[in-house]
Amino acid sequence: MFRRAPRFRAPLALALGAALAAPLALTAPVGATGQYTVSALKFTVRAAGRTCAVDADLYRPAGVDGSHRAPAVLATNGFGGSKSDSGSRAIGKALAERGYVSLVYSGLGFGNSGCLISLDDPRIDGAAASALVDFLGRKRAADDGTRADFVTLDSAGDPRVGMIGGSYGGAIQLATAAVDHRVDALVPLITWNDLAYSLDPDSASTTVPGAFKWQWTNGFYLIGESQPLTVPNLDPSRINSLTCLHFVSRACAMVRTLNSGSYPAGATARLLAYARSVSPVSYLSRIEAPVLLVQGQADTLFNLNEATATYRTLRARGTTARMIWQSWGHSGGMSDPAAGELDLSHENLGTSYVGRRILAWFDRYLRGRKGADIGPALAYYRDWITDPDRTYATADRLLALTEKLYLSGDGKLVDNRKKVARGSRTYTNRLYPTSHSESSLTGILGLPDPPPHDTAGTFLGWTGAPLTRTTDVVGAPRATLRVLSPEAERTQNSGDGADRLVLFAKLYDVAPDGTATLVHRLVAPVRVPDVTRSFTVTLPGIVHRFAEGHRLRFVIAASDDAYYGNRGIKPVTVVSAPRDTGVLELPVLGG
Repeated sequence: MFRRAPRFRAPLALALGAALAAPLALTAPVGATGQYTVSALKFTVRAAGRTCAVDADLYRPAGVDGSHRAPAVLATNGFGGSKSDSGSRAIGKALAERGYVSLVYSGLGFGNSGCLISLDDPRIDGAAASALVDFLGRKRAADDGTRADFVTLDSAGDPRVGMIGGSYGGAIQLATAAVDHRVDALVPLITWNDLAYSLDPDSASTTVPGAFKWQWTNGFYLIGESQPLTVPNLDPSRINSLTCLHFVSRACAMVRTLNSGSYPAGATARLLAYARSVSPVSYLSRIEAPVLLVQGQADTLFNLNEATATYRTLRARGTTARMIWQSWGHSGGMSDPAAGELDLSHENLGTSYVGRRILAWFDRYLRGRKGADIGPALAYYRDWITDPDRTYATADRLLALTEKLYLSGDGKLVDNRKKVARGSRTYTNRLYPTSHSESSLTGILGLPDPPPHDTAGTFLGWTGAPLTRTTDVVGAPRATLRVLSPEAERTQNSGDGADRLVLFAKLYDVAPDGTATLVHRLVAPVRVPDVTRSFTVTLPGIVHRFAEGHRLRFVIAASDDAYYGNRGIKPVTVVSAPRDTGVLELPVLGG
């Protein structure tokens, strides 16, 4: 499915399971095998008043014809890829070999498809995908007159069709299903729920701008803007203007606002409104198709909380949904998955746990096999299990927050309020980043990423006693905090969101020898809504075993070099007393 790469942190762009910062430039696979044929097709579609060319490959299983029809699967590339990259071709091949008609296309603005990059906007990208559903339902032909008169129909013009893909190829499924209820099953992998949270996260609020994730955002922006150069195409619909080459104008405006470091109320409102308008968070209420969500534990771009938010919303409205937390994501494991993990380059769709779940999902909802087991509500990968056949555990619901730890004034993390010592401690930020969690850019350059670290005086940590039993945390920890910062209090109502206090919360595993591990390098950026009030921080979800004898350490830091931080020096003090102190809550298995 994808080319092998050295063992380093994954580059920015992703097709299913593969880094595509420099996608493979391969000739479209046109021809035949004993199991399927592949035909290159072109479509001219209308989307939000635009005329777009769409470049696609149709994988047709052997023996499938008008008398022997088969259900279809629609798929597209990750950001920066195309129908010809190794990931897209692997999807088409793997499903065609299992009897599915596969239509794999280059997303708008990528490969040889026309129009601008519009961030999987349901009004544009979703409408374009809906036109391809028309083709599979025999409501239209390809530009050369080809018709798909061999796809199973539920009714006239309504094909039996599912969708699959990763990252950018994941969100498009939700966007399509929101505008076209003919889609029967979705399998979005490692994608977003809310781009405002993904690119400018605030783990304590949804109403103020967060801490700009500048490395990931600008990496993708440069990949998109370079498309006319790296993938030459004379289609004028792919060019916007000299100041915004390849994206729709509102996407460029969002990135410029984020890079400006200034967030006045009006600009912030426009930024949040646009980011959410192209995000599932704004249209999940319109999705009826069953959804199998697959999210990566090693993912600092779209963490587990994104899939969890989508899952909860779908379940609350009665839409069938299941969720799998696999090992790899944008930040690790994509180029070299762990043993037994989904890896279509080795064609293990039928032998990996995640692959079998995907096949069962399509068997149930596309082939109508009621006996196909669609699996439990939640399955999660455990990296402490060495047997590849036993790495996944399952649960019938998300774990609740079952254990509380308290932030003591002496820097300890204690299990009872009565153990909290009175005291206060202070840290301050500097005018440059003093903490490091991860660098999303090192993978592109093939460089190692330095281990996470914090500079003395610019963070506070609370460390628990050695654990007397193994503790498995499965889900998103939560912290309730109260900080004092007179400087932030003076500036937080200036009208510019950038003047609010920023901090970064994170959880370490400290081994008996003192080695501290930041699990998957995940942090929770926070732009504190109001320093005069307590606030709650939801940390990124994790699946992690804290071994007996290890200690938990909760840290809040002034900065992180993967994000924009504080504007100006803002000292922060944390005061603790038995009746008034910070609380860390953990979703502990069996707690």
